[in-house]
Amino acid sequence: MRESTDPTVLTTERLILRPQDPADAVVFRQLWLERDPRVPEHRRIDRDGRPTEADILRHILEMRGEGRTDLLTVVLRDTGKVIGYCGLVYDGHGDAAEPELAFELLRAVHGRGYATEAGRAVIASAAEKGRPRLWATVWDWNLASRHVLEKLGFVETGEVTKESEHGRSLLTVRDPAS
Repeated sequence: MRESTDPTVLTTERLILRPQDPADAVVFRQLWLERDPRVPEHRRIDRDGRPTEADILRHILEMRGEGRTDLLTVVLRDTGKVIGYCGLVYDGHGDAAEPELAFELLRAVHGRGYATEAGRAVIASAAEKGRPRLWATVWDWNLASRHVLEKLGFVETGEVTKESEHGRSLLTVRDPAS
């Protein structure tokens, strides 16, 4: 398992991206509740109400402890309100050492450019740390996320990482060298 970099605080014009805090589990559970019904069942709240906030909290702490994530909590600078997460995960595609960009924001803030703004900050930070090439996977039906990735310079590779009744998961890459 690769060792995570020290968490960084990133600041943009409208956002602060900071290490995840136990209190963020409340908002992260809301993200689970808001997920599109086309998202695979294992990534949605189940019939027993899981994951609970406690489950999500444990997951945050486990991922940080194992060094498998550099996901940052996205906070609005003007209000301090947590609106989601954006950062890097290392479970990856391509070269196992190459991170994958991941982001998810509350529906109430969709369409305002926050995902693109947060993604740009994470990409710049990754490049400064010697990681200019990033991967991302996205469901074929998730046009909003595909558009964000396109604005961030990602290109669809043509590779399908998963295919199911939920659609196709497409692999994208951001490689400034190509």
